[in-house]
Amino acid sequence: MAKKILIVDHNELMTDVMSYILTGKGYDVIALNQADHIFTNINQNHPDLVILDSLLPGIDGVDICRLLKRNKATQALPVIICSYNDDADQSIQQIATPDDILHKPFGMSNLIEKVEYQLAA
Repeated sequence: MAKKILIVDHNELMTDVMSYILTGKGYDVIALNQADHIFTNINQNHPDLVILDSLLPGIDGVDICRLLKRNKATQALPVIICSYNDDADQSIQQIATPDDILHKPFGMSNLIEKVEYQLAA
């Protein structure tokens, strides 16, 4: 059975590109462009990995990650945060404790490598 990945990014092109790359690698991908119903989506679909944009309208990826990691039911769910800001690494790690950070713009191999690493853990 294919591993399930939830991608949440406000940029539809970004979710389309990541979905295309990861689907091509055999993953089941769910893509959202808003975080409004992310917790419901996680409860219904039980993804194996979540990829979050650090800056989402409303509640951002850092806050979502923090909530996921503080919730006993989702604390073991691997989370990768995508960020344009290289300088934000330490603050994101301290505030939200994601499992990894993917720097935008990223290469296809970098995305695949980080996903495969998190799903193998």
